[in-house]
Amino acid sequence: MRVLGVDPGLTRCGLGVVDGRGRKLSCVAVGVARSPVDDDLALRLRTVAEVVEDWMDTHRPEVVAIERVFSQHNVRTVMGTAQVSGVVALAAARRDLPVAFHTPSEVKAAISGSGRADKKQVTAMVTRILGLAAAPKPADAADALALAVCHLWRAPMVERLAAVEAKAAELARNHRARLQAAQRSARNGGRP
Repeated sequence: MRVLGVDPGLTRCGLGVVDGRGRKLSCVAVGVARSPVDDDLALRLRTVAEVVEDWMDTHRPEVVAIERVFSQHNVRTVMGTAQVSGVVALAAARRDLPVAFHTPSEVKAAISGSGRADKKQVTAMVTRILGLAAAPKPADAADALALAVCHLWRAPMVERLAAVEAKAAELARNHRARLQAAQRSARNGGRP
């Protein structure tokens, strides 16, 4: 499976493409989409969108994993991050690509074993997991690779859980139907 990981940001939007199955992973591409701080917001979003769309068209991911925006003290930063997330999700939807959102703590836990790992630890683990010669820079690029790795490792588990939940729901429906049939039969003196 090929995953495009996106660490959304208005000034620097981290992008990382990872191929993998199970624990065997490889880095396809890593970088950032930058937008000039002095540009109007709409132009900045367009700039990021154009780079992201180019990555999607060039690398042809099967899924896009985006870091879920969480509340911070700086509302302006959160707004920019949320707007970039929306632009990326829209670009993926236009290409019929599924989008998965992962929280920062999910990504850190998947990569390092601790949901409280710092950026330095995440970068070191991503470098090691993907067998990179050097740590990806800036940190936004490393975070994008971490998102892709997290998704590759979590997706099979999420799919299995969804299958188990669907089977459990089916069993519950069948049980309720048999119970209702038995209750009707009992009310009708043993006749169905």
